Amino acid sequence: METRKVQQTGGSTYIISLPKQWAVNAGIQAGSRVAINNQPDGSLNITALERSSQPKKMKMDISNQRGAALVRNLIAAYVAGYDIIELKSSRILAEQKKVIRDVCHKLIGPEIIEETSKSVLIQDLLNPEEVSIKKSIRRMFLISNSMLKDAISSLKNAEKDLALDVMLRDDEVDRLFLLISKQFRSLFRGTRLADMRETSVDEYHDFRVVATSLERIADHAQRIASVAKRLDAPVPEDLMTSLEEASTESRIIVENGIEALYGADVKLANKVLNEMGHFKTKIDTLNASFLKLDNMEMAIGLGSVVDSIERTADYGANIAETAINMAIATKAGDN
Repeated sequence: METRKVQQTGGSTYIISLPKQWAVNAGIQAGSRVAINNQPDGSLNITALERSSQPKKMKMDISNQRGAALVRNLIAAYVAGYDIIELKSSRILAEQKKVIRDVCHKLIGPEIIEETSKSVLIQDLLNPEEVSIKKSIRRMFLISNSMLKDAISSLKNAEKDLALDVMLRDDEVDRLFLLISKQFRSLFRGTRLADMRETSVDEYHDFRVVATSLERIADHAQRIASVAKRLDAPVPEDLMTSLEEASTESRIIVENGIEALYGADVKLANKVLNEMGHFKTKIDTLNASFLKLDNMEMAIGLGSVVDSIERTADYGANIAETAINMAIATKAGDN
């Protein structure tokens, strides 16, 4: 940590010098303008208004990279915030090019702008200043919520096509989650984001935590849909009714958690957390009912569904806890 001595000039103005390395990295020179924002914890956020236009580049040798390993490395480079990624090899295989295209398709921003037998050039065309983390979180919630509804509907009505559609929608939630992860990391490099004037660094961290919960909720909706796609026999009506009720209750927990988050509603968030005990009792009763099934495949499948419903509610409770933390922190910052 560097320290600076506060000096006074003109009788009423306090000044400090900026760390040179930070200024160089931020593209700040004499005469440059910076934005200064008060944070809830009393600190100041200083951001360059006119950043250097030099893109962040990296080169990656993918000669020995295949399949999942190549996917992970490409996603890591994206989340790390590289604007241009140059992939090189003595010969890029068709299999590798398919992986590269698939990854670019699943991410928001990256496009292949140049391609040869020995190299692929990827450029991120998204301007992070144009994307609001709050809107991305809201979009993640809406998609995952609809996935949960449709996953249970596909299970009830044996709609395998709807189940497949739910599973495909998980990709969109993943795209938003990775974008938020990238934005969160870029925040610490001084990148200006769309809503940073109204969102503190602490709040960006909390929204990143919420994004993780929503990404997990979408995964569990996909898991329920996979069971619906796999089962051949219809679910007994009485069990299906109980599953629908439990699923609806878990979705309401998530919905109330999100409402408490955006409304800074501590009372609603505490209501969500206080009702979790009653919900857990219902889940235990539902699990016990599967022991009466003769169809072992269905018993195992429905057990997986109930586990996902329960975990969805747990993630909703996590969101409610984050809502309380954010609301209390904001109030403390206003005092």
